[in-house]
Amino acid sequence: MIMRIWRTRVDQARASEYERFAAKESLPMFRAQHGFLGLLFGRHGDDRIVTTLWEDHAAADALESSAHYRETVARITAAGFLVGGSEVERFEVHGSHLPSGSR
Repeated sequence: MIMRIWRTRVDQARASEYERFAAKESLPMFRAQHGFLGLLFGRHGDDRIVTTLWEDHAAADALESSAHYRETVARITAAGFLVGGSEVERFEVHGSHLPSGSR
């Protein structure tokens, strides 16, 4: 299993716009991808992360080359509520513990 972490920052005055975009645009896009296993949206101040889980590196690679993903990235960038650049990291998952029914 692969954990993919996308980091960015948002304009605090427009944070609610980012939250709506994440829920209504990003989440459905991720769900439509082959090999997608789940995600977590995280925030601290103006920092935001999206941690997604993938079956393997091939699934994470397929995400990054998919037209749906690239279109979503173009729309979130054009929306203007992100500040500065973003970065992506990948890690192999070697253990986990999540409470059942967690949100």
